[in-house]
Amino acid sequence: MGAALQVTAFGLALLSTLFLLLATSTDCWMVNADDSLEVSHKCRGLWRECVTNMQDGVRTCDQYDSILADHPVKIVVTRTLMITADLLAGLALATLILGLDCITFLKEDPCVKLKMCYGAGVLLGAGSILGLIGSMWYAVDVYMERAMLVSHNIFLGVHYDFGWSCWLGMAGSTGCFVASVLLTCCLY
Repeated sequence: MGAALQVTAFGLALLSTLFLLLATSTDCWMVNADDSLEVSHKCRGLWRECVTNMQDGVRTCDQYDSILADHPVKIVVTRTLMITADLLAGLALATLILGLDCITFLKEDPCVKLKMCYGAGVLLGAGSILGLIGSMWYAVDVYMERAMLVSHNIFLGVHYDFGWSCWLGMAGSTGCFVASVLLTCCLY
């Protein structure tokens, strides 16, 4: 029972960590959601903004000036939270690998291996909370920006909606949280 639970938590943690890494590195946190016929598809991310021409599929991306340049608060906070969540989830994954019963590392001391699994669960929990806060912060800010424009009857030609990177960050954070619960609450 314990070994199957560990392997399930490991698989979920691995997949969720990959989701978090993909969400942090991809550039589609916001997509244009204009209802008119568009000739281009626009994505904004944490690191750059990309435009894809729908007719010929050519994609061009503009990198943001510098990491240290003045950026909107939602980008700076989301970058910080997502990078920290990635680091915590990666560290938790490495700790969890060493704590699995099927790995021969520290095989003679099962109490230490159990503590390593518990520690990995705590790290995954912390990373999941930071990832959820980062993803939700960005999503709420996108919604508030859109609501402000609509309430003031301002139409700039394009408005943005949540992109797949934002959803991927939320899914990865939720998966890390579930793996954390499995490791901290259900393993004992």
